Amino acid sequence: MKKALAGPAKRAAKKKPKRRAMIAAVRRPIAAAPRVATQLTQKADRAANRLLERAWPLLERVWRRLRAVAGPPARRGMRVARRIQAIERRLLRWAGRRLRPVAVLLFRLLSVLERGVRRSLAAAVRAATRASAALTPQRATCIVIAASAACLAVSQFVDYRAVEVGQPGYAGLPGATPPTVGIEHAGQPHLYLLLPVALLAAALAGLALRTGARRLGRFVFALSLLSLAVILLVDLPAGLDASSQASRFSGTSAVLEDGFYAELASTAGLMLGGLLLARGPRRARARRRQRRPRGPRLARSARSHRRRRWFVKGQADAPARQATRA
Repeated sequence: MKKALAGPAKRAAKKKPKRRAMIAAVRRPIAAAPRVATQLTQKADRAANRLLERAWPLLERVWRRLRAVAGPPARRGMRVARRIQAIERRLLRWAGRRLRPVAVLLFRLLSVLERGVRRSLAAAVRAATRASAALTPQRATCIVIAASAACLAVSQFVDYRAVEVGQPGYAGLPGATPPTVGIEHAGQPHLYLLLPVALLAAALAGLALRTGARRLGRFVFALSLLSLAVILLVDLPAGLDASSQASRFSGTSAVLEDGFYAELASTAGLMLGGLLLARGPRRARARRRQRRPRGPRLARSARSHRRRRWFVKGQADAPARQATRA
C-alpha cells in the first residue's frame, strides 16, 4: 500500500531573547503636597484637643467653688437645691443655644479654609508638573543664555564710566554730588566688539534649543571667556583712566558706572549657561526597533510555493530511489 504524502516538515521555532524589564521612576515629591496639608490640619486638631483637656479641670474646679459659695443643699433644703439645679440647667441651655451657632460657623469656616488650601495645593502641583514637562533643564539653560546675551548687547549702549570734577570739595556735603564729564558708553573702548559676540551666543542658544546639541555649550563658554578678557583688559583700564581730563580740571577721579557691572554680570551669565549646557543631562533618545527589510508579498508567496513543490516532489521520488539502490 502506498503511504500518503507527508506535508512539509515543521521547523522548531527559535526562542526569542527575553527583554529586560523597565521600571519607571516614582514621582514622590510632587504628589506629597496634599499629604502635608492633611498632616498640618491633623496637628492643629490635636493641639486644640490637648488645650481643651488641660482647661477642663480648671473649669470644673471653678464651677465647684461657685456651687460651694451658694451653700450646700443640706442646709438650705431640698427645694433650694432643686432651684439651683434648675438654674444650672437653664444656664447651660442658654449658653448652648448662644454658643452653638458660633461653634458651627467656626468649624464651617475651618472646613472651607481646608478645602481651599487643598485645592490650591493640587492646582500648584498640576502647574508644577506641566511646567516641568514643558520647561526642561536644557531649555531653561538655553533661555538663560539668550537672556544673558540680550543683556550684554543692551549694556553696550549704557554709560560705563565717568570723570568726577572737584570731588574733594563735595566730601562734607551728603546731598550734593560732583559734576561728571567724559561719559562714555560700554561699547566705545572696544569698538562694540561684544555686540556681535552677544548675537552669536544668542544664535547658538537657539540652535541648541532646537537640535539639543550639548557641544554648543563649549562655544558659548569660549565666547564668554572672550568677553571677560575684553572687559578686564580693555574696559577696566580705560574706565579708570582720567589722564585726559586731569589736565583740564583739578581734583578729577574716574568712576565706573552701571554699564560696566551690567556687562560683567551678563558675561558671568553666559559663562554659567555655557557650562550648564555642556555638562547638562543628555536628552533621552527613543529606541527604534530595527527590522530586516522584507520583499514584496507576491515574491514571498512565490518563493514559498516553489519550496513546497520541490519538497513534495522529493517525497514522491523517494521509493523509486530506494528500489534502484536495492
